[in-house]
Amino acid sequence: MSKRIKYTDGEIGEVKIVKDFLPHPRELLLKDDSVKVTISLSKESVEFFKS
Repeated sequence: MSKRIKYTDGEIGEVKIVKDFLPHPRELLLKDDSVKVTISLSKESVEFFKS
């Protein structure tokens, strides 16, 4: 059983604004070395991979 939180009216106190410390989502991605390749396939091969 969890205890219920009781909220009261009152001052919170001094508020301190914290600079955004989380990295940008692009910085979280792992860098992957990739190479683009163009190949020629027969229609049969393309149909095989589509299905």
